[in-house]
Amino acid sequence: MLADEQLFKVRVVQWILAKKTEEALEALSKYYRIDIPRLRVGMPKRSGDKAGCYVSAIKTIHVASEERLYDPFVILHEFYHHLRTQDGKHRGTEKHANKFAQDYITAYQSAQGYSFRFSYEY
Repeated sequence: MLADEQLFKVRVVQWILAKKTEEALEALSKYYRIDIPRLRVGMPKRSGDKAGCYVSAIKTIHVASEERLYDPFVILHEFYHHLRTQDGKHRGTEKHANKFAQDYITAYQSAQGYSFRFSYEY
């Protein structure tokens, strides 16, 4: 049986894949008790060829394309930066952002063998 935290991670990835990224961000923000970040398609100037980035000054996750809105790794990686930014100072690393995103994706992949009812309510 899946633990509550693992089930939450599975649900978050499912929301993103189901093109319900805003709901996923709301649930994540509620879970971690932080403000919901804004979400914007289009990268800020001088961001290079990145798939996404987080701009702490405006609390916004930017993604390079609409396709990236539904990429769990990109969304969760950038959410980690939102989670770890306090008073305009980032307190995380790319390595930890990657691990955070991968933990959610691994939970989702592990749950593929389980049969459970999924609700979009959280």
